[in-house]
Amino acid sequence: MKNKNKFLLSVMALACLNSLNANAETFSFDTRNSLNSDTLVLFHSADSTTYSLDFLPQSTQDQLNLAVADNSFSGKRGEVLEILVPSEIDAKRVLLVGIGDAKTLTPGEINTLGGNIAAKLETVPQATVRVLTQGLNNAPLFGSELAHGIELRSYRYTQFKASNRVEKNYQIGVDDLSLNQKHHKNLQAVEAGVFLARDLTNAPAGNMYPESFANEARKLKSLGVKVTVLEAKDIERLNLGALAAVGKGSERPPKLVVAHWPGSKDAPIALVGKGITFDSGGYNIKATGTSIARMKSDMAGAATVLGTVKAMAIQKAPVNLVAIMPMAENMVSGHAMIPGDVITTAQGLTVEVLNTDAEGRLVLADGLWYARENYRPSVIIDVATLTGSKVSALGTVYAGLFTDSEQLVQQLTFAGQQVGEKVWRLPLDQAYDDELKSTIADLKNTGKEGSAGASAAAMFLKRFAGDQPWAHLDIAGHALTATDTAVVPAGATGYGVRLLSTWLTQPKAQN
Repeated sequence: MKNKNKFLLSVMALACLNSLNANAETFSFDTRNSLNSDTLVLFHSADSTTYSLDFLPQSTQDQLNLAVADNSFSGKRGEVLEILVPSEIDAKRVLLVGIGDAKTLTPGEINTLGGNIAAKLETVPQATVRVLTQGLNNAPLFGSELAHGIELRSYRYTQFKASNRVEKNYQIGVDDLSLNQKHHKNLQAVEAGVFLARDLTNAPAGNMYPESFANEARKLKSLGVKVTVLEAKDIERLNLGALAAVGKGSERPPKLVVAHWPGSKDAPIALVGKGITFDSGGYNIKATGTSIARMKSDMAGAATVLGTVKAMAIQKAPVNLVAIMPMAENMVSGHAMIPGDVITTAQGLTVEVLNTDAEGRLVLADGLWYARENYRPSVIIDVATLTGSKVSALGTVYAGLFTDSEQLVQQLTFAGQQVGEKVWRLPLDQAYDDELKSTIADLKNTGKEGSAGASAAAMFLKRFAGDQPWAHLDIAGHALTATDTAVVPAGATGYGVRLLSTWLTQPKAQN
């Protein structure tokens, strides 16, 4: 009983650290074969195995087997069969969930199953759900990963809209209790980071601007994170000319936010996130279509890296992690940067600004320099909603990955496959760098019109990345989703927090 109470207290503590807009589903794990619930969830594999079926009365087993046959239920992954008013048990319904080949399930695929269950039960008025995962020996963490998917899908942003949904109480039967409890605690830390990133990205630009973002970062001090905020005068003193130029059109001054989790004495890993809290496009204004209404999400890269720091801090991860977030509003005014301007970056390179809507790479240039000069990191990864070209190339299935490091390609690709935030390597090539040549400055901020803009942007960033291993993640198209997906309700996604958290906790991630 003492250990159980300790676990419940830890879950409650994590819930307090989650964002205010996170879901309020509750979870408990046990090894019992209890059937006492409003909804009972069982799993059926492609080889016709129904796990935990023997726990049910014989007449209930017969009813389920008949339903499987009558509905040609194959157990394909994601397939769901609902049986109402099951025989001889008190549950109102049984959900039989197909898992395909149990031997090949990745954590991300289990998360998706959990998200599908949450979606299926979203409008069910009864609160108690009993989930039996016993017998899935090839996936010993199935229960905790399933809970993770349920929680990710159950998130709601309620700052401006009340929610009347019925919050569910999930009781999950597992084979290895302590293993699933410990793993679930770590996954809830990752969720706290995801939910922070979602909250920051969901917030309207009138509420989420450089200063308010900095205030949210300061809240992480309670977790042991070292937070530093460079104000406009500091930006000028340090010659962060690119960040200053992008932000000077706004009445709200730019900032550079640093969040450092010193979880080890190793050389730090640096994450640099694009933090454009609203992108009007500047004088190259986004004048057509409705994309400008979504430009509150142009700070999703900064939200992702801050959320990752929070995830590492909550679980006390043994990693030395620093997030650099150059924050600005890209606005139109008499003070704004104009096409044709030449600006000087902190690194000393001059840039001819041919397109004020290609501002993300400018703030990242100063962010990358600041990370190198002040932290001497072992590796740098930048994250940004950077180019429409990336969306044209990969859509929203994959994020664009740019790096010369084969090790980072392997590590980030594997991490993305594990959690379902997949990346695809795109080319870094001297030909794209040649497109950046300017006649009056060291380089210009755009490549040739109609060329591979995502690669040209990556080559621009490479000029500022330094000699240590570096990767650029272009997450354009991933910050928001217009419709519900497996583990994300419509709105901000928090994309990248799970990918980076998995990468950071992989063995030898810092090499």
